[in-house]
Amino acid sequence: MNWFKKLRGGALVSLGYMLSPLSWWNDLFFNLPIALIFGYGASWINSSWFVPGTVIGYWLSNVVGIVMMQFGAGEILSREENRNLKRDLLLGLGGATLYTLVVAALVYLKVLKVPDFLMV
Repeated sequence: MNWFKKLRGGALVSLGYMLSPLSWWNDLFFNLPIALIFGYGASWINSSWFVPGTVIGYWLSNVVGIVMMQFGAGEILSREENRNLKRDLLLGLGGATLYTLVVAALVYLKVLKVPDFLMV
């Protein structure tokens, strides 16, 4: 079963990479559509929640990607069966939060331009 564990870990790393902030070129195909769907869902509750919902959806997709990569790498590299789930989740949450704060600061400082359709 060791090969199955490594195959499962490789799949998690691959999918997580597509969602993670490490693959900035995939944001257009994966993270942004997920974020826009999340923002659209939030705008059903309150019409002014589209942009905050989009930011939260983008952040969550990055968190999921980082955590998937961590779990996949753990499956591939770790020889021990007991892993620290809390530590892995906190590292993923912290990394994705830091990335989102950097992107938000770049948008705020007008280094990055926000598309017109996101401006409400």
